[in-house]
Amino acid sequence: MTIIGGSLAVLALAAALVLNALRDSIVFFSTPTMVAEKHVEPGKRFRLGGLVQPGSLQRGDNLAVTFEVADGSAKLPVAYKGILPDLFREGQGVVAEGALDSNGVFKADTVLAKHDETYMPKEVADALKKQGHWKDDYGGKASEGTKPAATTAQGNPQGAMR
Repeated sequence: MTIIGGSLAVLALAAALVLNALRDSIVFFSTPTMVAEKHVEPGKRFRLGGLVQPGSLQRGDNLAVTFEVADGSAKLPVAYKGILPDLFREGQGVVAEGALDSNGVFKADTVLAKHDETYMPKEVADALKKQGHWKDDYGGKASEGTKPAATTAQGNPQGAMR
């Protein structure tokens, strides 16, 4: 019994140490406010999530793009070189992977755009609610579980047989 009890104690201690070490890495992404509060060092990789600020998108040469990601109370400039997802646009949610440079610009190597406002990870919804930027129709659409069918100009559902 002593050997089993000792083994369980060592296993519990090892699990506690691993979880403590990974505490900051478990977060799926950080918002611009979280980045400012944590004072993230340049060069440390993380995921940045928020909304693309309207009017901030600027396209450069060789697929270079800059834009700002905001969460309502803070903004963070993002630089990316590559092809943006089809769903990427101003005012929409985005998650970018990369690191801050020494000038405080987030250098992204991957940009992911979310589908639309009816899908939102719980963490994003909670952050928007906490900051007062929650739209009441998000919850209603997301709780329905289905998207309304797209309709044609005549008001008929697409794909419907006549």
